[in-house]
Amino acid sequence: MASGEGFLTGQQREKLKIASQNVEILSSSPKSTTSFLSDYPLKVPAGGKVPTAGVAGRHMRRTHSGKLGRAKKDGAGGKGTWGKLLDTDGESRIDRKDPNYDSGEEPYQLVGSTVSDPLDDYKKAVVSIIEEYFSTGDVIVAASDLSELGSTQIRDGFVMLLESADDLAVDILDAVDILALFLARAVVDDILPPAFLTRAKKALPESSMGVQVIQTAEKSYLSAPHHAELVERRWGGSIHLSVEEVKKKIADLLREYVESGDAFEACRCIRELGVSFFHHEVVKRALVLAMEIRTAEPLILKLLKEAAEEGLISSSQMVKGFARLADSLDDLALDIPSAKSLFQSLVPKAISEGWLDESFINSSGENGEIKDKDEKVKWYKEQIVTIIHEYFLSDDIPELIRSLEDLGMPEFNPIFLKKLITLAMDRRNREKEMASVLLSALHIEIFSTEDIVSGFVMLLESAEDTALDILDASNALALFLARAVIDDVLAPLNLEEIDSKLPLNCSGSETVHMAKSLVAARHAGERILRCWGGGTGWAVEDAKDKILKLLEEYESGGVVGEACQCIRDLDMPFFNHEVVKKALVMAMEKKNDRMLDLLQECFGEGLITSNEMTKGFTRIKDGLEDLALDIPNAEEKFSFYVDYAQKKGWLLPSFVSSVVDGP
Repeated sequence: MASGEGFLTGQQREKLKIASQNVEILSSSPKSTTSFLSDYPLKVPAGGKVPTAGVAGRHMRRTHSGKLGRAKKDGAGGKGTWGKLLDTDGESRIDRKDPNYDSGEEPYQLVGSTVSDPLDDYKKAVVSIIEEYFSTGDVIVAASDLSELGSTQIRDGFVMLLESADDLAVDILDAVDILALFLARAVVDDILPPAFLTRAKKALPESSMGVQVIQTAEKSYLSAPHHAELVERRWGGSIHLSVEEVKKKIADLLREYVESGDAFEACRCIRELGVSFFHHEVVKRALVLAMEIRTAEPLILKLLKEAAEEGLISSSQMVKGFARLADSLDDLALDIPSAKSLFQSLVPKAISEGWLDESFINSSGENGEIKDKDEKVKWYKEQIVTIIHEYFLSDDIPELIRSLEDLGMPEFNPIFLKKLITLAMDRRNREKEMASVLLSALHIEIFSTEDIVSGFVMLLESAEDTALDILDASNALALFLARAVIDDVLAPLNLEEIDSKLPLNCSGSETVHMAKSLVAARHAGERILRCWGGGTGWAVEDAKDKILKLLEEYESGGVVGEACQCIRDLDMPFFNHEVVKKALVMAMEKKNDRMLDLLQECFGEGLITSNEMTKGFTRIKDGLEDLALDIPNAEEKFSFYVDYAQKKGWLLPSFVSSVVDGP
């Protein structure tokens, strides 16, 4: 390589001379570079050789103050340092035509480059997609863009949300309720399985707000009757169509599809309906149409397959649609004689193509053939034993109710009650308490009084056989009966009805008489409510007192949200009819209809169900004559409240029709 001397100008040679003198001065100073480095030991390379002081010295900078100064970029030094040895004021004067020119001597500049973080890139891309979706509302484009990113994990995303609930609550005051509603909506829309709530709750710290989110989703949104419609409309969007209107729209779009054969357009119409919880109706009607119009079968199967593969119709909705059709085959056969054989040919096709889960065969019989009643009862008992055992482990009432609804066999509700109490009697008091609490919830949600009565009759008819395995079966059954009366699951007159259906002088009849004695005893409510050593630990009178106090506090200027939270904290949903009753009486006495706002909020949140509303109104109706002694216009006010409640959809149709004749 040519000597570097030939490339230096006179000015550069002068700078080199000055720099050399500075090095000599530095090396002769009291604390030389070598001794200075001894204060900052170097890391020895793996090979064991220590770099020489001279080499290290080239990379160290020393200020005039004697303090360590970090090197400036390009080796120019920091403030108070000497700068680069060969620094020039202008551009390099290297002559590229010189015969000794070496390209390696060309001046160069290091350019920094930021290392890209894939997660940051993903977040930026997602933010852009979301903002565009909020501005356009185009679901298809947003879904396509997200699909291209290929990193979307919905379940993990909800876990992260629950884990960060405490932080979110700092900036968003109602974060718990908002997250709970998103969580409930995800379950209703079949985005998350109900079991996700149980698993997530176990994975979070008990004191975290994430657990509060899950509990709010379960109690306020997913436990109410017709909770799907309630959650769907919570944001003020979704559809506001009656069930019959939705069915008509489904029938119209299916017939239009059969005529046009445009599966993409049909899927778009199904999606626009916004009733993911009602897609089983699409499946059922599509299959019926395939039976009615034989040439349409290939098109129908194609549509259902595409809807399943796109995730438009979930696996559970598909199974439910097939199950509903299977249950109605006898009636359908009156119009389509070959309905059963056609259905049995459709099932294996759907399973082989992968859009109908094989679990359908287990619930309906091989090749879709419906089992006879004895086989169905046997299968049903096997399923509910598993469901009850899971409930005893998880204490998850909403999940149990959903499991029963998925079975779709309400005619066997009495069998479930019998099995529930039989299994509980052979366990600890904890399970007995859980069975009583569950019975109250089932009565509110999906079991009729006739179901409860029939279930207890079946239990008492087999009481002698049960006593062979459970020695105190008679006493336990009497307590279950009495507890059902205290919890308003049964009325005292229902005990007479049960007794009348039993053989004379049987052991079951003696058990009913024992239950009557327990209910008639002094302070029966308090004692029976704690009969299993569990429950809320409150006497009925204590609960009534707490309800009265929270209503008085709200009436005197309290906040609706706080009053709802107090009702929720009572944790006695089976006793919310008392809240309704006392709120209406207080509204009559105070001549203040503010209580109606509280009841509307409770109903809107799913905190007080239609059953409990109806029960509360019924109690007022039954006691109107006594109320009129203290409140002369009680009947007039009650009629006004009934009209108001009817408009708001609080009451069951059966109650409204009974009031038409007058209190």
